[in-house]
Amino acid sequence: MTDQILATPVDGPQERQTGFSRYQSLLIALLAFTQFTIILDFIIMSPLGAMMMPSLNITTGQFGVAVSAYAFSAGLSGILAAGFADRFDRKRLLLFFYVGFTLGTLLCAVAQNYHVLLLGRIVTGLFGGVIGSVVLAIITDLFPLHLRGRVMGFVQTAFAASQVLGIPAGLFLANHWNWHVCFAAIVGLSIAAIIVIAFAMQPVTGHLRHQHDSNPFRHLIATVGQPRYTLAFAVTTLLATGGYMLMPFGSAYTVHNLGIDIVHLPTIYLVSGLFSIVMGPLVGRASDAFGKYPTFVFGSVVSVIMVLIYTHLGQVSLATVIVVNVLMFVGIFSRMIPSQALMSAIPDASQRGSFSAVSASLQQLSGGLGSLAAAAIIAEDADGSLIHFDRLGYIVVATSIVSVVALYFVQKAVAKRTGKAMV
Repeated sequence: MTDQILATPVDGPQERQTGFSRYQSLLIALLAFTQFTIILDFIIMSPLGAMMMPSLNITTGQFGVAVSAYAFSAGLSGILAAGFADRFDRKRLLLFFYVGFTLGTLLCAVAQNYHVLLLGRIVTGLFGGVIGSVVLAIITDLFPLHLRGRVMGFVQTAFAASQVLGIPAGLFLANHWNWHVCFAAIVGLSIAAIIVIAFAMQPVTGHLRHQHDSNPFRHLIATVGQPRYTLAFAVTTLLATGGYMLMPFGSAYTVHNLGIDIVHLPTIYLVSGLFSIVMGPLVGRASDAFGKYPTFVFGSVVSVIMVLIYTHLGQVSLATVIVVNVLMFVGIFSRMIPSQALMSAIPDASQRGSFSAVSASLQQLSGGLGSLAAAAIIAEDADGSLIHFDRLGYIVVATSIVSVVALYFVQKAVAKRTGKAMV
């Protein structure tokens, strides 16, 4: 089966596909595993932060720079790749950036000082930051809009799987050996994924028949300058801010502010991840059944409530921390999955790759700024606890409220374009 057969136009009448073929199921699993390694490489920095900072003798500010370095380099590569994103087979693009990501992660695995770690995060960001946009473009090319919520739900369970499998396993390796082993394990998984992509995934070239602009710079300008994309780019920027502000310092906050022993961190990530694995596909189905925007609003309300609770907790029990984390992830998934599925319907077929690349770039750049801002806002007390962490919560709540209003107008535009009342 070729991608031309798999692809379904998002505009106009569609034959209502209700399930996935065997190859589509394999493709979804492969893309999810790819995302698993990319996401794990990023979020493992947070739980390992409590070990890496004393090991490399770095401050919270330097650690924040290392985290944001990934985001800034990913943002730069997204802009540079946008002009070429629709000119090549998406499978080849995926392989190219995945190999570069693996090499960057290898640098992190062998890092013995802060400067090598920083270089590793930059290289990893340059390549890994583009992969998500390539995956999104592949999904948009090959799956109709009414199924994309389900597809996004399955692919985004990679985030939950990294919580359930990756982070506990990574912390186990770090506690029994050292944090370098965690990155080495990601390198091994990535090499396995590269082999499967090379031999099992079919070329994705259907978009090439819509491509008539041979100048990559002009193609990028045409995408960035498209007026109806502007609001979608703004929503993407807002959605990235919150996660990057809270996540990098989550483990330090849990250990030093909430009073949870570091040995219990794997349990927190394990339980919250298990719930997220169940929630991901359910949220995807709900967004297809009840509408992507209503599902997003529900997730935003849950997120606002739980972020305010989380950032104002004092010394609490392990069970309380687990419950709060689980509910917070429910809100995150209920925002992330429907918003991505909804915004995938915005770009023209000839600009899907560049639109996704620019969106990913804005996401990373805004996330990097958010991480740096968070590092500047909070401070470390003498006992290691974080001061002013509650202020980050207020910023996340504000961006959440604005994003709800902005996405309303995005979904109105998508509904008008697709001729459907509820998307």
